[in-house]
Amino acid sequence: MSLKRKLSTQTMPTDPFGHSIERRSVAMQLLERIKSALIRGELKPGDYLPSESELTQSLGIGKSSVREAIKMLQAIGIVEVRRGQGTIIRREPGDPIVDPMAFGMILARGMTRDVLEFRRMFEPAYTQQAMYAATAADHAQIRQAIDDMEIAIANGEQTSRHDVAFHRAILHATHNPMTIRVGETLLQLIEAALETSMQSLPEVALKDHKAIYAAFKAGDAPGVQEAIEVSSRSWETNLTYLKESG
Repeated sequence: MSLKRKLSTQTMPTDPFGHSIERRSVAMQLLERIKSALIRGELKPGDYLPSESELTQSLGIGKSSVREAIKMLQAIGIVEVRRGQGTIIRREPGDPIVDPMAFGMILARGMTRDVLEFRRMFEPAYTQQAMYAATAADHAQIRQAIDDMEIAIANGEQTSRHDVAFHRAILHATHNPMTIRVGETLLQLIEAALETSMQSLPEVALKDHKAIYAAFKAGDAPGVQEAIEVSSRSWETNLTYLKESG
């Protein structure tokens, strides 16, 4: 059944949009209906949404509310508006203008313990995921990040950029868009703290990175876990010391 017909069939329990929307927060309610329809499979990637006029007539809401909802979906990378064709559900999430996940994590950045706990859980998971998915090019990128850090430290020019490059190379070696999206947000949150550790204990960071990659290259999952735990302990201890001494 076409989406247009679904919209006009008010009584169908599987209607992705259902009956007319209450006036309260109509754009947000429309977003919720689209999300629910995607979860249930009634809308799928590649489907076109009904036109603005069809949504307005079927749901009994104003065009401004429909436009607001579409703009929100565009902003988070869920839909693409194709001139002369309509609004299509993206087959893969686009680069969001506004990333709700990123903002949610950024707002929680003051809760240092939560961020540290999340990193302890997430970093070993994505590193092991990358260990099985990494290509030869990925391995070369990771080794290059280590080499670049070592050269920078020798010249006294190390920054958080060198630390982040190592973690980012492993993260992207997962080749998993969802993992990469969450990981990139985490890296943004901890970059300032990485800068602190790179200035205070750069040799420790380098040693830890080499240990992580040695286990990674060997396909040693327990070794990866252990190396990351050692690295996390030294990094977190350094942060605690600096906070106390500051």
